[in-house]
Amino acid sequence: MNKTANEIKNRLSLRKPQAESLEILSEIADVLELKKNVDLTSAKEKIKELGAKFNEVRKFSEFEREFPNVCFSLATGVGKTRLMGAFIAYLHIEKKINNFFVLAPNLTIYNKLIDDFGNPSSTKYVFKGISQFALMPPQIITGDNYNKHQNIFTNIANTLFKRVRINIFNISKINSETRSGKEPLMKRLSEYLGESYFEYLVGLPDLVLLMDESHHYRADAGMRVINELNPVLGLELTATPQIEKGNKTQKFKNVVYEYSLAKAMNDGFVKEPAVATRKNFDPKQLSVEELDILKLEDGIKIHENTKADLDVYSRTNNKKLVKPFVLVVAKDTTHAEWLESHIKSDEFFKGYYKDKVMQIHSQQKGAEKDENIARLLTLEDPNNKIEIVIHVNMLKEGWDVTNLYTIIPLRTATSTTLREQTIGRGLRLPYGERTGNPMVDKLTIIAHDKFQEIIEEAQKEGSIIKKENIIEIEESEINHKKEVVTTVSKIEQDLIEEEKRIEQIIDKVEKQNAKINLEANKAINNAIYDVAKRGKNIASMTKEEIVETAVRNSISNIENKTQLGLFDNSEKELLDAKIKENAEEQVKKIQKLVTINYFITNYSLYRGRLRKFKIIS
Repeated sequence: MNKTANEIKNRLSLRKPQAESLEILSEIADVLELKKNVDLTSAKEKIKELGAKFNEVRKFSEFEREFPNVCFSLATGVGKTRLMGAFIAYLHIEKKINNFFVLAPNLTIYNKLIDDFGNPSSTKYVFKGISQFALMPPQIITGDNYNKHQNIFTNIANTLFKRVRINIFNISKINSETRSGKEPLMKRLSEYLGESYFEYLVGLPDLVLLMDESHHYRADAGMRVINELNPVLGLELTATPQIEKGNKTQKFKNVVYEYSLAKAMNDGFVKEPAVATRKNFDPKQLSVEELDILKLEDGIKIHENTKADLDVYSRTNNKKLVKPFVLVVAKDTTHAEWLESHIKSDEFFKGYYKDKVMQIHSQQKGAEKDENIARLLTLEDPNNKIEIVIHVNMLKEGWDVTNLYTIIPLRTATSTTLREQTIGRGLRLPYGERTGNPMVDKLTIIAHDKFQEIIEEAQKEGSIIKKENIIEIEESEINHKKEVVTTVSKIEQDLIEEEKRIEQIIDKVEKQNAKINLEANKAINNAIYDVAKRGKNIASMTKEEIVETAVRNSISNIENKTQLGLFDNSEKELLDAKIKENAEEQVKKIQKLVTINYFITNYSLYRGRLRKFKIIS
């Protein structure tokens, strides 16, 4: 790896597969002439020769485009967007490339890429640490605002100052206009440029094309538009380097690096998928509707236990609380409607999930679709009440969540690509890395009716499901719901004992100070109950939240006691100060007690689970 690539690797903290991809790109950029209309046969042979140095490059056999074009295949959750940022930074710093065109397959990914490439304040900003972009970050031009950048003087200024320009466009927009027989807007004449924006891009001598989720661009009407761009280099990124034609799977011929889902699991970059079914289960004994209901109910029971596992983990390790959710894969929109109706009924867990379920599918339009997409994008927020998402072929890529823990497939996946994309939605790790806790690091897929197929698949080399992660659940175990114990009776008992002790104090000043301290702790205790009633777990409460609620709740109580002559106004001020002073220590006591109670209550169940995962004997 050369100096520039190594510097970028360190600054962006690239993972091993990302770093290996960057090294291969650096070699490709060295052997190819990064200019228009190169000899494709000669360029192809130069890349093949790199196979002597990189085993992964030996898979490459053909460009498959009308310009030099290579594919990097990285599993979901490993970091393709960050790798695109590394590619752009490298080609700019080392090869003086200033113009890039990034293609997104749908609106969700399009919006995500605009934020990841153009928002330095975002936690996912891909250029964080690249000093060359600190003072002059790349200019982001999108399919929505490119008309505003069609100014010849602006373009000349960018050229003089060597500013990086990243064009981000959604292929869906180009495709829809092309299919309707219209020229895409970007191909229509611009009065500022004297040509179309598309012609301006074609004329750039250093345009590099990056295609995110590139399996979408293999049989598209818009692909001829992409070929017309005639970039100096095309870089494809995908987790699934193949297309499905009928019953056949066609692998890409231009792959120069592949890091499979199985490798990502072995290296601990994603969750470990497990498949669950009932022991000695025969799906033929049930109707289709009965099987759907059983899988739903079993999946929700596992979900409830997962919630408890995540709650305990956050308490014992002082980590953020992760709110898990369930993804239900429906056959079609009619099926999705029926599922939502059943989940909202009183017979499904006594109506508990009535306001905790939503569905998303392509037929939703306007405000309904916008509202559902907004709820999807905030599923990781503890304030988002949704715990069950029903989808119909909508959530394949571009939806990056870390808190999906249970998948209930009620639709048969028709292709390998679709199966991996569906599972891929739940593989991202909430803490960025494996915790070593199997309950926190596991994605569970309910597969009562496809169990034998999965067992057979697990025998194959490179399978994403390992044999040891196939779980046959006892009916008694799946019906045992774990609950986090939130009783604080020991704390309340201590407060009662303290009240008795205070009554024995003779000194008036000491007694009044002790009363103020006791009332402060009571207010804190009551505040925790008040917050817990709203469905919030103690582990996720902050000191500030407890103090704010305690002070607020104590006001009316203390005013009543002041009227009775128990406190005066100066003592009220002392009480508020004492609440703030005692809050942190009192909350620690309560949280510690809750954790101990939880483990005592669930000890036998945990031993059974730990034996299953071979953690204890």
